[in-house]
Amino acid sequence: MTQATHRGRVLVLAGSDSGGGAGIQADIKTITALGGYAATAITAVTVQNTLGVSAVHPIPLEIVEAQARAVLDDIGADAFKTGMLGDAATVEVVARVLDSARGVPAVIDPVMVAKGGASLLADQAVGALKSLLVPRAALLTPNAPEAAALTGLVVETTDDLRRAGEALLALGAHAVLMKGGHVLNGEGGGERVIDLLITRQGETAFEGERIDTRHTHGTGCTLASACAVGLAQGLSLTESVARAWNYVHEAMLRAPGFGAGHGPLDHGWLLRGEEGRR
Repeated sequence: MTQATHRGRVLVLAGSDSGGGAGIQADIKTITALGGYAATAITAVTVQNTLGVSAVHPIPLEIVEAQARAVLDDIGADAFKTGMLGDAATVEVVARVLDSARGVPAVIDPVMVAKGGASLLADQAVGALKSLLVPRAALLTPNAPEAAALTGLVVETTDDLRRAGEALLALGAHAVLMKGGHVLNGEGGGERVIDLLITRQGETAFEGERIDTRHTHGTGCTLASACAVGLAQGLSLTESVARAWNYVHEAMLRAPGFGAGHGPLDHGWLLRGEEGRR
């Protein structure tokens, strides 16, 4: 297969997770497992494990942009995926990079808080993300707290997810995948998780039993990357999200059990097939 015919190149602009469960590491694993090609522009280096983030070292803005330009000028990209951006200046750089590759869809994961509670986006950067990246999103993938921060709405039920998703469409997002993992009441109660893919054409629900596990580190990064590689490979939006949703669900079920805190998923389960089932 030649470069001209290959699809599945994803340029990820996000932070590094030294523990390997989230961030750039999770993105690369996910994209590779689903048959794509991952390239990266690292925005920050974090010191973290399953117990939390203990330090963050931002990458200089000119280096963030240079990484992305180097990839686009030579390898190219069929989709973008953004993760941890840290501050408003980095958000502005990322918006410039996206604009330099018109027609390439971007999956925007509005990473704000780490699983252990550490802030990964400065408060003053929320407005920049809202004004600069939400309108550039082919798909926006917020969880309930992120959706609340972006819209100013209370997001505690599935109906709240729906209202917030429509508000994000009104802000310019082309589609929104509203993640219901934090929603414990309303439709489905606490027994089931309901994610909503909301577009201007309608809504698709993805529903499954809630998995009782502490091994959820990197689920958001993984889901967004899985969606991005689907779009990069030419799948429709709904097909991309459906495959991503199933991939993450199985990766959670097969989590290896590492660490004493919020453990990582099994990103490689698909490569091992049925032999990898726990």
